[in-house]
Amino acid sequence: MLVDEELMFDTDEVIVSKTDLTGRITYANDVFCRMAEATTAEIIGKPHNLVRHPDMPRIIFKVLWDTLQQEEEIFAYVKNRSKTGRFYWVLAHVTPSYDQNQILNGYHSNRRCPDRRRVGEMSTLYQSLLNEEAKHQNPDEGIKASGRLLARTLEEAGQSYSEFVWSTMRSL
Repeated sequence: MLVDEELMFDTDEVIVSKTDLTGRITYANDVFCRMAEATTAEIIGKPHNLVRHPDMPRIIFKVLWDTLQQEEEIFAYVKNRSKTGRFYWVLAHVTPSYDQNQILNGYHSNRRCPDRRRVGEMSTLYQSLLNEEAKHQNPDEGIKASGRLLARTLEEAGQSYSEFVWSTMRSL
């Protein structure tokens, strides 16, 4: 169920979660739980995509996971969904996490309030990527097609996805 109602959190709050290597939540702070409209017990051990909003193109998560698999950090604008179907936008910063022996053991994500001016731009971009994905019955072909569209869009801007996101942050 989706509800066209946006949840907001304070600009000084940070949504924090940690996952294992497969994306299962191992930690969620109180702000995460409040925004997800769920209890810690409902969240811990679940796949992080439990807050994935269907308005998010799958290619963005492919870019995110591909970057993390290279053990690099990534910033991304993300529209999430709460348990009741409401939505909230975040500017996510996701980093690899390591154990005491420097072995990759999961991921750490901090989410802040996004630049409201850029949410509209990201919504437009994400809608065009979703439209491209929807043109293909095969999900893998849809991701490839939206990946090509994203690559063209970024090439026209002369930026990588990270540079694109960072360029939006300079105005914060």
